[in-house]
Amino acid sequence: MSKSETLAAIFKALSDPTRLRIFECLACCRDVEIDETGDFRPAGTLSVGEVCCRFDQTLPTISRHLKELRLAGLVRTEKRGRWIFCSVEPAALDLIREFLDRSRTGGMCGANEEACCR
Repeated sequence: MSKSETLAAIFKALSDPTRLRIFECLACCRDVEIDETGDFRPAGTLSVGEVCCRFDQTLPTISRHLKELRLAGLVRTEKRGRWIFCSVEPAALDLIREFLDRSRTGGMCGANEEACCR
């Protein structure tokens, strides 16, 4: 998949207000927490159940949104025992950041500047 196709999938996934809010929620979870078993888990992770509790939606609906975010490369999941933990995929943030930096500095067109600016 090209960078353009990957970015299109990312922006399509984030175009849904609920998915955007879920992504923002996961991006804001930076503290190390103690999980349900009393073990420490990596910073920035929430279980699917915890995500569901933060939104007024059913578990199947939240699971579907998380799947769309995962398929777009925005979220990664990790199964530990009976729990599934979700976190933001750093590579997706880097790709979005690179895209926005290029657009801000005028470096979007590169060699195709004449073709796209007519």
